[in-house]
Amino acid sequence: MKSPVYFASLVARTDQESTIAKVQRLFDRVEFRACVHKNDRTAIKLHFGELGNDSYINPVFVRQVVDKVKGAGALPFVTDTNTLYLGSRSNAVDHITTAILHGFDYAVVGAPVIIADGLCGKNIARVKIDKKHFEKVAIAGDIVASDSMIVLSHFKGHDVAGFGGAIKNLGMGCAPPEGKRAQHKARPFSIQDRCTGCGTCVKVCPKSAITLVNEKSTIDRDLCIGCFECMTVCPAHAIDIDWEIEIPPFVERLVEYAYGAWLGKQGKIGFVNFLTRITPDCDCVPWSDASIVPDIGILASTDPVAIDAASYDLVNQQLGFIDSRLTSHHKCGEDKFKGMRANTDGRRQVEYAEELGMGTSQYELIRI
Repeated sequence: MKSPVYFASLVARTDQESTIAKVQRLFDRVEFRACVHKNDRTAIKLHFGELGNDSYINPVFVRQVVDKVKGAGALPFVTDTNTLYLGSRSNAVDHITTAILHGFDYAVVGAPVIIADGLCGKNIARVKIDKKHFEKVAIAGDIVASDSMIVLSHFKGHDVAGFGGAIKNLGMGCAPPEGKRAQHKARPFSIQDRCTGCGTCVKVCPKSAITLVNEKSTIDRDLCIGCFECMTVCPAHAIDIDWEIEIPPFVERLVEYAYGAWLGKQGKIGFVNFLTRITPDCDCVPWSDASIVPDIGILASTDPVAIDAASYDLVNQQLGFIDSRLTSHHKCGEDKFKGMRANTDGRRQVEYAEELGMGTSQYELIRI
């Protein structure tokens, strides 16, 4: 049976067709009110963006969801978890400060910002899942404690997972640093012939696992936590991983964490994917690269598998931008995410989540 996924394009000629109006209409059409009950403590899960990044979801759109949740008599809070790497969101003080600087303060979104895993990422709940890679997963305590959840995801590329959408927002996004570390077991290595000795990787490593030896980067695999920040920032592309061996299990671990965050909230959780500013990288990076395809629209569903499958397909149906991170696969119907990173397999997220029973990749796209 196909899952309904509701779609609103960004075409607008009247105030009734504004993006704000469409976010409100999607909430009603998907009947998210059935997920959110009176007096629920409702987590609005999103990504506030790293300082320097500007492609995160507009807080004005988040306000529309907050107001709808309030209209159901619930108690919404906007939330995310602390990062594994060093940056502007590695502890709750910096994280909340970054959120406010990006417009996610009470005056704009109408709800408090709560970092779900606490001041230093130690507010953790252990969720039993009994799956292939994990018996238990570490999920942020306030995510588990919430009565219902609306997951707002900026759909974009990712250097290892292929893409980031609803599943990744659940898996990596609902995990404290301990849980992120458990997912990031893959370890990068330095390609000495390419390394220019610039030291950029040394500066971003959160565990001082990288040093320059004879003006070449050297990674201590015992200290490395596999956060991939070095890969992201290396200008010479001199850091890589064993894609064939390391990445399939990484994606499966991510999805098992998504399952742990989703478990217990069936019927109490909804998903909205924003297919705007579809950038090559996660909003964790302190920049926003040029979009790889045109803005598409907004999707909403109660099925995280279906909404990501639909988002993936809609992006790939577009004509890719020449002046972007795409080096191939520009034609309509070609896989844009492999056009940026040939070794990634974002579709595996969808497949494995479906295997775990989180939803179906078969969807009916309903335009509103």
